[in-house]
Amino acid sequence: MLSDGYADVPPGKVAAVVTHLEMTQRPPPLAERGERWTLRHVADPDLGWFRDLYRRVGEEWLWVSRLALSDTELAAIIQAQGVAIYALEHEGRDEGLLELDFRRAQECELVFFGVTARLIGTGAGRWLMNRAFELSWSKPIRRFWLHTCTFDHPSALAFYQRAGFRPFRRQIEVTDDPRLDGTCARGAAPHIPIIA
Repeated sequence: MLSDGYADVPPGKVAAVVTHLEMTQRPPPLAERGERWTLRHVADPDLGWFRDLYRRVGEEWLWVSRLALSDTELAAIIQAQGVAIYALEHEGRDEGLLELDFRRAQECELVFFGVTARLIGTGAGRWLMNRAFELSWSKPIRRFWLHTCTFDHPSALAFYQRAGFRPFRRQIEVTDDPRLDGTCARGAAPHIPIIA
């Protein structure tokens, strides 16, 4: 149990406030502007491909959970029955990642969602979220949920709420700073200072 006030985060660690959000019915689609993207289902995703796209989409936000996994551990997740991986394609290149997990009965977790830096601000996120709505709610689910944190893009939490997700839980996550062990580039996430 946390008490009120400040708590020290040891050197070499980073701390984020994590917000869990959910929806229990399909919302109306987000406004789109005649986008030119396509969505490709990636059946049995190659580990190298996944790690590359995951890094290009998430390194700026310190996405590291999948980078720390062995090949066997990563394959067990992204190639599992009930997990669906999609790539947003733009100009012949994968520039967005959507991972949906249907392994719990009547729910879908939006595990990873994002676009590369070159597509931020273009409407690609709204387009990709509409595809996520179509894919998740086409299944017999009662709940669609996700979590985001203060490491994410500054507009992420507001975006998810505008999309129809409602917060239901908040946590503090403390982990090793992945920039200190080389998991992420030293210059990644400049909005989060390194304290070594």
